[in-house]
Amino acid sequence: MYCGVNDVAKFKVPIIPATTQKSIRFPNNIIDEVEQAIRGTGASFSAFVIEATRVALESLKEDAENGENA
Repeated sequence: MYCGVNDVAKFKVPIIPATTQKSIRFPNNIIDEVEQAIRGTGASFSAFVIEATRVALESLKEDAENGENA
């Protein structure tokens, strides 16, 4: 199998963004659902919450750009 130079992604050292610890409370049923959703995936609870928050913020930005009210 031929693999041209352009077919290979270049390795980049990942840059981990600065973080701040926050303590928040979740309803027990939400914790249970998140833990069930990530079971067997290798994802952490924090990683799931961070990604869910990122997606929610992006959705809010798109809604604002489209003139939609939440």
